[in-house]
Amino acid sequence: MIIIKSPPEIEAMRLAGAMVGQFFEEVERHVRSGVATRELEEFAEEFVAKHGVRGAFKGYLGYPANLCTSINEEVVHGIPSGTRVLREGDIVSIDFGVVRDGFFGDAARTYAVGKISAGSENLLATTERALTKAIGVSLPGNRLGDISAAIQEEAEGAGFSVVRDFVGHGIGRTLHEEPQVPNFGTPGTGPKLMPGMVLAIEPMVNEGLFPVEVLPDGWTVVTRDRKRSAHFEHVVAITADGNRILSLP
Repeated sequence: MIIIKSPPEIEAMRLAGAMVGQFFEEVERHVRSGVATRELEEFAEEFVAKHGVRGAFKGYLGYPANLCTSINEEVVHGIPSGTRVLREGDIVSIDFGVVRDGFFGDAARTYAVGKISAGSENLLATTERALTKAIGVSLPGNRLGDISAAIQEEAEGAGFSVVRDFVGHGIGRTLHEEPQVPNFGTPGTGPKLMPGMVLAIEPMVNEGLFPVEVLPDGWTVVTRDRKRSAHFEHVVAITADGNRILSLP
């Protein structure tokens, strides 16, 4: 069942999302060569304590950290580590969420570590553009498949592929709600978008082919061909007059 949120609930989600957006503004200065991903996790731990919120991921289904930090061929759910150090030319996807007053906020962004290759720059730009185009069709009266198709068309049109085993989702008082929001699909299909729907839209785009696999740690998802992957995410509310991004600072 897709849960429709009231205007006060959407406002509560905006406040949670704004805190996530603020985190991404602040963490960016820590993303540099020589930094271990565990240091980014420590910054996240300090951030949630300072702002009196709870990290959305730590303890969720047993996940051990506040952040997911996924480097290069890692797609999602990379666990921060003191031995996983960022190097010049890497790309790193950071996924972060909070719980504020009972509502979840969630977002993801992929950063360049120093100077990256032209191919990696194109991958990041395409993935972010796919998210922008998906948000652009997240309008009342459209269909969920319109969002999915916008992502797929942008990614595949640039010569990349979209991850199929992991998808976006509804969000609200729980981190994952109905409906699932795939990054591939057919326009004009799926549930009709209605005011009060809130969706976490999150393109995951691979440099190579779309198959992925989970490493032995049980969490880290990598591309099967070990080519790079990028991930961008925003939480978007469908409103009577269009949409509203809830995960901006």
